[in-house]
Amino acid sequence: MSDMTEAPKLDAAGIDPVGRMTSNRQFKLLADIPVRMSVEVGSTSLRLAEVMDLAEGAIVELDRQADDLLDIMVNGALIAKGEVVTINGRYGIRIVEIAATETRLAGVERRG
Repeated sequence: MSDMTEAPKLDAAGIDPVGRMTSNRQFKLLADIPVRMSVEVGSTSLRLAEVMDLAEGAIVELDRQADDLLDIMVNGALIAKGEVVTINGRYGIRIVEIAATETRLAGVERRG
């Protein structure tokens, strides 16, 4: 195993100071690992009885304003915020801001 003395200076997430993954060979090995990206419009808390009473056409109020940015999550960790766009009749998301490194790492389980 290497002592990492020649490794580029990165933060804990492997990001260079400008915020990009480095072109280092070790990081390229991670490029093919599949992750799940999801977009959260909002959330709410309901009692089970309220969920069971939901019917077609019911409206559930969420905890966000209509003009708020949406949370972009990767494997459950917030990585960015964005807004909905349409591309050729399909939904997409435009990234408006990248979450701070501390926020991105908060949802990542660390193993020692």
